[in-house]
Amino acid sequence: MSKQAKTAITPTREENYPEWYQQVVRAAELAENSDVRGCMVIKPWGCALWENIRTALDGLFKATGHVNAYFPLFIPKSYLEKEAEHVEGFAKECAVVTHHRLEEGPDGGLVPAGELDEPLVVRPTSETIIGATYAKWVQSYRDLPILINQWANVVRWEMRTRLFLRTTEFLWQEGHTVHETKEEAWEETVKMLEVYKQFAEEWMAMPVLTGEKTAGERFPGAVNTLCIEALMQDCKALQAGTSHFLGQNFAQASGIKFQSREGREEIAWTTSWGVSTRLIGAMIMTHADDDGMVMPPRLAPSHVVILPIIRKDADQEKIIQYCNETAAMLRAQSYAGRSVEVVVDDRDINAGEKGWQWIKKGIPLRLEIGPRDMENGAVYAARRDLGPKEKYTQDRMEFVSTIATVLEEMQNNLFEKARAFRAEHTREINSWDEFTAFFKEGCGGFVLAHWDGTEETEQKINDELSVTIRCIPFDYEKSGTGQCVVTGKPSRGRVIFAKNY
Repeated sequence: MSKQAKTAITPTREENYPEWYQQVVRAAELAENSDVRGCMVIKPWGCALWENIRTALDGLFKATGHVNAYFPLFIPKSYLEKEAEHVEGFAKECAVVTHHRLEEGPDGGLVPAGELDEPLVVRPTSETIIGATYAKWVQSYRDLPILINQWANVVRWEMRTRLFLRTTEFLWQEGHTVHETKEEAWEETVKMLEVYKQFAEEWMAMPVLTGEKTAGERFPGAVNTLCIEALMQDCKALQAGTSHFLGQNFAQASGIKFQSREGREEIAWTTSWGVSTRLIGAMIMTHADDDGMVMPPRLAPSHVVILPIIRKDADQEKIIQYCNETAAMLRAQSYAGRSVEVVVDDRDINAGEKGWQWIKKGIPLRLEIGPRDMENGAVYAARRDLGPKEKYTQDRMEFVSTIATVLEEMQNNLFEKARAFRAEHTREINSWDEFTAFFKEGCGGFVLAHWDGTEETEQKINDELSVTIRCIPFDYEKSGTGQCVVTGKPSRGRVIFAKNY
């Protein structure tokens, strides 16, 4: 019987995927639970990852003409009530402020005092408060379009939380735009979905499917919701980003009106779109393994860690100097629009322990440098995408000169591995028996199957299998007509089904 390989994370993915996920987050030092129920502390390594996500996305937004602004955290309750479907969709998740101060109570403890004239909702999303502001800004068609994004935190009172995937408070960006015509607003909605797809695939190395949500999965108050959907390693889908065509619903509720080119008063057309720190959870579940996190190089907080291997005190100064020189040469190189970022870890702890810490954090490249490497003008390297035992010796100057090429190769390898996994777990299915067996007996994954277009059928599948329609592909009719996998009624094309987070 072969000896089972030692891994840094227990349990493994196969043994207990939910617990494996939590252990990866902790071992990689990305985040931890806070003393406030359902909230998390994002640790420096996780915060640096989010900063890189934010920087990259912000650049993509600005390249498409958007600018940043900031709007209030608190929303008057009456604002949410203006759009009936919207308030109904978020009412159960709202945190509400009813008092504006604390006072000493009869027993000496602090009690709420100073009741507000109108309760304030801690923003679950900002369509209503931003809409009220835009109504003041927009008078004429000359004031349009408004293309604004904000980076902020939001609060949704979740019952079941999981670090990064679903927390009471989380970080995100939300774009809110106003347009003169329906066509312009729809073009914006599609454009921003494509930005999300580009970011997911080119930066996160995470392949995604795009399409439209069904009415039952639509953002409350939207006319259409478009989405990117990714497949995680436990074969569940994760909605990684959404872009909403709001039509004139929110503009009507907020009073965003303008004088048209013909001199008529018109209602504006609006959109909103957003992604959140859930993207970090998506990266973990797409790339991490049983040794911890695996960072896509384009987003990694640091690209290379250098570990000095010092066995004799007499060698310490020379080896540290060699490591620092190597780091300086690497930092002079650039990759994906930023300097190669290097950490020289000269902490006085066991070299093996240090190595495992960085493996678990998912840093793309590790260099171990000892006396022999220094004498030979070499480095002893390990690529995180190839596993902890994949090490090689390379001339130092050659390693430095090829660093950008190697990092990009690693980025592409991660994407291709994820895409191959998705292909392996995507299937066309035509019968209810096969559909049921796929989700009950196997790992699961994406299923392309015919649907009759009714909410009743959609709900039946959800009730019986906990499977939802993740999206209706934009070109779904190209898959050909057929019969609904449940009812046998006519279907215009295949839609995407999966279990999901």
